[in-house]
Amino acid sequence: MNRRLYLAALSCLTLAACAGAAITSQPWRNAIPDSPWQAVEVDTRTIGLGLPLGSRLAEGVRFAGGVQVLTPTLSPVRSLSDLKLIGTDGFVTVSDKGELVQGRIELDAAGQLVGLGQWRSRRLTLSDGQPITEKIDGDAEGLAILSNGDLLVSFEGHHRIWNYGPLDDMRLPVSVVRPVWPFGDNEGMEALASSGSGAGLGWRVGGETGGIWDCHAIVEPTCTLVRMPPDQPLKVSDYRTTGMDRDPDGRGWWIVQRAYTPPMDARARVRRMDEDGTLGPVMVELKLPATTDNFEGIAATKRDGKTRLYILSDDNENPLQRTLMLAFDVTP
Repeated sequence: MNRRLYLAALSCLTLAACAGAAITSQPWRNAIPDSPWQAVEVDTRTIGLGLPLGSRLAEGVRFAGGVQVLTPTLSPVRSLSDLKLIGTDGFVTVSDKGELVQGRIELDAAGQLVGLGQWRSRRLTLSDGQPITEKIDGDAEGLAILSNGDLLVSFEGHHRIWNYGPLDDMRLPVSVVRPVWPFGDNEGMEALASSGSGAGLGWRVGGETGGIWDCHAIVEPTCTLVRMPPDQPLKVSDYRTTGMDRDPDGRGWWIVQRAYTPPMDARARVRRMDEDGTLGPVMVELKLPATTDNFEGIAATKRDGKTRLYILSDDNENPLQRTLMLAFDVTP
């Protein structure tokens, strides 16, 4: 992508990524497929961190490769909002239009991220089994996989968290407890992850404009406030938490944040979050002229004694934005 087009893409984030008014280029798909999972044709190309000075990695952090996802306009692999890992090299993500997507991470001999393959998708359903067709019902933003394998999905617009059961045997969604908080239409429960509490069946929720809650369904379903949202909601130019995953070492969570200041200043950060919601130092910072976009998903795992982090961006189905996955290794 040339520099002029790249700067134009960043300027579009005002409408598409940060202001919450996603630009769509096609209608919602109304038909439910005969088979729940459908193979999807997707191409990728490798990318780097971009020009120097825009990226800052803390001591002990190393860039471990990146890819751009290339799809046609009508592909279900667009507007991806969160990311979780499954098995050895699998991943699952969810979209703002109600699609659930799986794929596999491809690494080279040195462990560098070089591609994504084996893509397949399925439409999420409403509680009556009908496929989601309306934006207000399908604006999925967060994913969590509990210790029993159940998949939780958080939605905004019509704010809720639904349990779809295990990925290999999905069922009709059941509503689970969520924070009692007046989230905005496009400023909801962006960050969702397993909390490791409540016999492993708990989940942590992060609001886009602030606030952290721990929820569980043991004995009596409830959510406990961990960190109060700020008195003044975070602005789009502030760093907002858009994705979260449990640290594989059990030391809190990893989060990704994004910020945007018109006309073209798009930024992303990766940090660790403690049990009490306190944020640690910035481990990864991305801004111009480095590779940057609307990062909303993060996943963490262990690899060769290090913590491997993957972050995923949401292209909002805007042809001037990109779907990117970047990998970073953190040495303990």
